[in-house]
Amino acid sequence: MKKIISRRNFLGVVGAAATSGAVSASAGTEKKDLNSKRLIVGISCSPRKGKTTSKSVQAALEAAQKTDSRIEVKLIDLGGMDIPGWGSESTPAGAEKNIDNFSVAIEPTLRSPNLGGIIIGSPVYYRCMSALCKAFLERLAVLRKPKLLLQDKAVGALAVGAYRNGGQELVIEQIHAAMLCHEAMCVGGKSPALQGATLWNAYKDDISKDEYGMDSAKNLGIRVAEAAIRLSI
Repeated sequence: MKKIISRRNFLGVVGAAATSGAVSASAGTEKKDLNSKRLIVGISCSPRKGKTTSKSVQAALEAAQKTDSRIEVKLIDLGGMDIPGWGSESTPAGAEKNIDNFSVAIEPTLRSPNLGGIIIGSPVYYRCMSALCKAFLERLAVLRKPKLLLQDKAVGALAVGAYRNGGQELVIEQIHAAMLCHEAMCVGGKSPALQGATLWNAYKDDISKDEYGMDSAKNLGIRVAEAAIRLSI
């Protein structure tokens, strides 16, 4: 006896088939994502190009790259760049949008579809982030509209001070607070529960001699890389 298929049964069969196809397609996409590269961008927010902050961020990036073969890294040193501290949405109506170092050299990289995480480093000035770091964070406003492009991206913070306890953790907190406005995933270093990387410039700009600080930078890079991989699955 032939089975009579009602309209409801027919739609159920079609729906199940469509769902099965969607799952298969999703599985294929997931496999592709698992093997794709994740970009970790390091931002050195010191006006002193190539000095201690830049070298500290570079150390974090190198550690991140060694963590997983899917991680690729890029350092952006803001030293010498012209970055006014304002967002494009604050440009007066009818005025031409200013084109500067942020919009040319930084924004396109942070819009990369494979961006997995960011490591932001700043020197400590009067227990605060540098003016250049503040300007950079303000300019990230362009990545919040029409959608949060940095949402669920792993973000780690690094600070270099003139003293071992010179305000590094305060600067890390300031950077984290700004990035939480993007719904980014702020991470610290590795165990024992480090808030971020804290470095001490006590050796006339040879930051490599601060072994404790460099270890914290490397552990930060590892943690950001691990989080970037997990958050992109």
